[in-house]
Amino acid sequence: MDIINWQWTLIIVSSLLLFLLSPLAKTTDEFFKAVHKKKAPNSLVLTGSLIISWIFAKSITNAANLGLDFGIVGGVAYAGYYVSFAVAGLLIYKMRVVGGFKSIHQFLTTKFGKGAMALFSILIAIRLFNEVWSNTMVIGSYFGETGSSNYYWAIIVFTILTLAYAIKGGLSSSIFTDVIQMVLFGILLMVILWNIFSIETFSVTDVVTSGTWSFELGLNLFFAAIIQSFSYPFHDPVLTDRAFISSPKVTRKSFLWASLLGAICIILFSVIGVYAQTQGFKGQAAVEVGKAFGVVILLVINFIMITSAASTLDSTFSSFSKLLAIDLGMVNDLTFGRASMAAIAILGTLPVFLEAEILSATTISGTMVIGLTPIFLFWNIKVPKISFYLSVITGLVFGFTLVFNVFPEALIFTEGKYADLLWVNIWGILSCNILYFIPKWLKSNK
Repeated sequence: MDIINWQWTLIIVSSLLLFLLSPLAKTTDEFFKAVHKKKAPNSLVLTGSLIISWIFAKSITNAANLGLDFGIVGGVAYAGYYVSFAVAGLLIYKMRVVGGFKSIHQFLTTKFGKGAMALFSILIAIRLFNEVWSNTMVIGSYFGETGSSNYYWAIIVFTILTLAYAIKGGLSSSIFTDVIQMVLFGILLMVILWNIFSIETFSVTDVVTSGTWSFELGLNLFFAAIIQSFSYPFHDPVLTDRAFISSPKVTRKSFLWASLLGAICIILFSVIGVYAQTQGFKGQAAVEVGKAFGVVILLVINFIMITSAASTLDSTFSSFSKLLAIDLGMVNDLTFGRASMAAIAILGTLPVFLEAEILSATTISGTMVIGLTPIFLFWNIKVPKISFYLSVITGLVFGFTLVFNVFPEALIFTEGKYADLLWVNIWGILSCNILYFIPKWLKSNK
């Protein structure tokens, strides 16, 4: 039985098992709020769900590749994004306890009006749309060359199977399967690391001494990730939806643990790339290491990709249906919720066939939303409604300067890869914060 057949077996069997085990949502609370037997998820379940829904196929591929490029510094740099959980956990705790808000959309509508909420909803809908194809394309790449029939079939089958169990239980399914996927991820990661460290020529010392702690070799990305962590979590409904389903204290505890444990998972996964670097491998680090260790380890790596992509995909489907049904108040019923999941699955898969240039699922969209920083960081400070638009639009403008590579080089003060990313974010954050407060200063000085 060749490797491709084994991979098909993994996808089909694991998805069918998740479908059979998933709870069937019979009420809107079960479907949209993950209430099970009238109870919200506890801190252990919520922590596991947060971590695995963020360790998506794209991110662990990036972590391994950054380990290959920059050594352990690359893994630590990428793990910087996990500060997002701590930021979101602490700020949303305050918004719920002090402000009494029950969702991000309620907060935005109350403070900045319906127009602001609509603009925000467009941003997160684009985010969810990107999330679908950026994860399924990683799965497709394990089955064949981009554009081959195997590649396309893997994407279609994987998306349909994940959609099936997501439609069955909504957010309840998503959180329930997340726990299984988190346990699987942990076991599979340990298997890979055990095999890597059992080689005599590779040790923990090699990992610790790999890479150089300089801006050129990874720290540009690290600081950019830290800066983005103050806005990034708020444009990701997969994360924020989970911040309102359990009690404030359980939520805060879960988010803080997820910040620490998620970062550790990413750093450990980047060790695969560090190993690839010591062996002089080129290309996709995870794939090359898998091939070097033979069929079993390649399948284990493959299975990690499948579980992590599935957990992100089902979360994306449930967040999109909640966005339309609850947050935008379209139709609060199960049929509409399930239909909207199918819609985002189809729309999100279309770019795969259009051969759209893959925009990085994290860094670029992360820059475009830096305008959200003052809105959430200073959520309790009264400002005119125009402040929201000034900050968000400024963030988008800085994001586009990065995409089109038109940011002035005179304003970049470090060298190497990701230097432009870092400095666009530094200047962008400063500009967004200043423009956010200018209307307030003008008003108070009248």
